[in-house]
Order: sequence, then structure tokens, then C-alpha cells
Amino acid sequence: MPEPTAAERAELEQRRTELRERYLLPADRRPSSTARGIHHAALICSDVAATIEFYQGLLGFPLVELVENRDYPGSSHFFFDLGNSTLLGFFDFPGLGLQPGVEALGTVQHIAISIAPEQHAALRAKLDAAGVAYGGPDQGIEESLYFRDPDGIQIELLRDELMYFGGEWLDGR
Repeated sequence: MPEPTAAERAELEQRRTELRERYLLPADRRPSSTARGIHHAALICSDVAATIEFYQGLLGFPLVELVENRDYPGSSHFFFDLGNSTLLGFFDFPGLGLQPGVEALGTVQHIAISIAPEQHAALRAKLDAAGVAYGGPDQGIEESLYFRDPDGIQIELLRDELMYFGGEWLDGR
């Protein structure tokens, strides 16, 4: 992706400023969300065992359910515990001949998962030991590790607390 010119960047920042002024209410004036949180994100994998080995074995997210997909006989639906009563779900769709995904409009760019600082350092060491390439610290983003799962889904392990981003609390704490 080509870098925007200085003029394009200024125009984009002006647009973000307009959007913030129009839609972003101060925390003390913001209504409560009608949602309780994400129950689960559902992704597609090519190999159930490889996905379990990666998320449970390498990252330490316990597998909490593995059943047949109720919407597609023969397909598996399974979930990992991400903490805070949040699940990361997967399907496999054997026999459909699905191709690897590409970054495109309407797709997932990455999933950011909050990790305690001590777990962050331990998982970084595990990624190093497993030979999993990652970005983030080498690009000046010390709080994040970006890498891909066996099917190319980009994961971010983020040291920041939930509702904390860019050095500030998004909920007005």
C-alpha cells in the first residue's frame, strides 16, 4: 500500500477531526452501550488440530467446547476462553475448498487480545522459541506483538488493559 502524500495525510486528518467533532461525545456525556461485550468472534480455520495446538498449546487460551456446527453438518465449531467471559470461536468447513483470505473490505484486519504484562513477556518468549515471526516492538510499538495464526489470521497480543488505547482510558476513567 503506497504511503499517502503530506497533502493527503492532512486531508485525512481533517476528515478524522470532523468525524470526532460530529460523533465522539466526551465520556461524561456518552450514553451507556446497549451491548454487554463480544460473546465470541467466529473465524474459519483449515485444520482443527493445528488451530487448537496454536491457540491452546502456544498461546495458552483453553479450549472450552468442540461440537458439530449446527448449520453445516460435518463442520466443527469450537471455542477458546480469552478471559473476561469472552470466547474466540472457529469453524472448519471441510469439503468446501475454501481459499486463504485476503485483507479486503469487510474482512478482519486483526484481533487484538489484551494480555497482562507478565503474560505478554512470557508469550513473546514462547513465540521466539517456536520461531513465530512477529512485529510491533521492532517498529516502536512496545505494547503489541503482531503475528499470524496457521491460517494467516493476524493476532495482536496487547499489553494494554481493556478500554485503554493510545495512552488514555476510552471510558473516561
